[in-house]
Amino acid sequence: MGTWLALGIDLLIIFLLVLGFFQFRTPKGARRGNFTAAFALLCAFVLIIGRHGSLEPGLVLGALLLGGTLGWLVAVRINMIQIPAMVAFQHGAGGIAAFLVSFLELTRATGEPMTTLGAVSGILGLIIGTGTFSGSMIAGGKLAGWMDQKPVTFPFHSLLLAGTALLVLVVAAVAGQAGPQAQLFWLLALFALSVLLGIVFSIRIGGADMPVLISFLNATAGLAAAFCGMIIQNRLLIACGATVAASGSILTHVMCMAMNRGLTKVFMGSVSATKQGLKEVPDAENRPAPSETGHSGDGFEYALSAARIAKNVVIIPGYGMALAQAQFQVVRLASRLEELGKTVKFAIHPVAGRMPGHMNVLLAEAEVDYEKLVEMEAINPEFPGTDLALVVGACDVVNPAALLQEGTPISGMPILMAHEAGVVVVCNMDANPGYSGVKNPLYEMPKTITLFGDAKETLSRFLEAL
Repeated sequence: MGTWLALGIDLLIIFLLVLGFFQFRTPKGARRGNFTAAFALLCAFVLIIGRHGSLEPGLVLGALLLGGTLGWLVAVRINMIQIPAMVAFQHGAGGIAAFLVSFLELTRATGEPMTTLGAVSGILGLIIGTGTFSGSMIAGGKLAGWMDQKPVTFPFHSLLLAGTALLVLVVAAVAGQAGPQAQLFWLLALFALSVLLGIVFSIRIGGADMPVLISFLNATAGLAAAFCGMIIQNRLLIACGATVAASGSILTHVMCMAMNRGLTKVFMGSVSATKQGLKEVPDAENRPAPSETGHSGDGFEYALSAARIAKNVVIIPGYGMALAQAQFQVVRLASRLEELGKTVKFAIHPVAGRMPGHMNVLLAEAEVDYEKLVEMEAINPEFPGTDLALVVGACDVVNPAALLQEGTPISGMPILMAHEAGVVVVCNMDANPGYSGVKNPLYEMPKTITLFGDAKETLSRFLEAL
């Protein structure tokens, strides 16, 4: 195959991959985008086998069938609650794949000596891939509830992290200069240290910072793949890995901006807030309280009457909505309110849930009109004129403590200003703090009606009453 023709085919596959990413901006487009990107990767697989052949085609086919079957079984059985843990696991799988490719390329005997660029790329791919694997397993364990979901800090944690990173660099330098017999030992030692580095790095990240960790591991998995592409001199792997690394890095920056926290503070486990953004919660415009509308009874009746007299409603979903599998009831409730002549919007906080875009995915599953999903920066100015804010399974992202208190995991974090609405109805399981562990003063405000219990059941009852 001619050089220019080969390059043209590679560029066409890369174009298909980017075209898939381009379609991710809407739910319907995202479905097409996933198929487009998957088709691009299938083309890349077929192209590489066609170009280079295989000494063991049966082994390749068997691995393809086994991996494809396992992936399909996981995909059809996973529910939306388990999606963040599965995403973390997938990042870890990418990391361990990068380790295996790098390790085999560095240790296999060939007639030609490896170039310096190839050796450096292989060692970096091994370190980053292994660290991504162990870090992702920690993240996945936390998200799945198999481990303590809060940050875990070891004695002298920062010193341990810095010391491990330094050891990794030293052993990497030694491994790069070692002879064939000694190199195997040093590469295995490098693997063990990289596993430890990933664990020590990830385990003290938790709470509201988990979406940042997920997006960062996405970037490192892509970076490890790009280095693998360099050691095996594969343009497609370099391009695909670099694309994932770039998009993951941008997403990590977006998540940090949404938290109003620097990347260093997130990774160092710091909970101290910047002074910027701390202020007093303003008083909202006075509106009739639910108890003044002529209805009497429990909080449910108050909430129902508030919904009936409201002209505009903002629904705020959170991770509790995922736990209760209440997204379908939420969307049906929104449709019913619109039938009653009310304006309904959904307020989406960038770090609501356990991974970037978690709420968007949940609501897309319930086939909500995507135009009704409004990001935090756009919806916050509308809360003072909102008659009813309906909080469904959200806590930290509407917690005024982020504006009032210093030294907490969410201090200084921008929030959805639900407390500025005329009436706030909270459909959460209980009054316990959210993932960050910070008590929410919103529950105690006079304008707030709390409907504690299973959100799915509460909303079903609410919908029936309307």
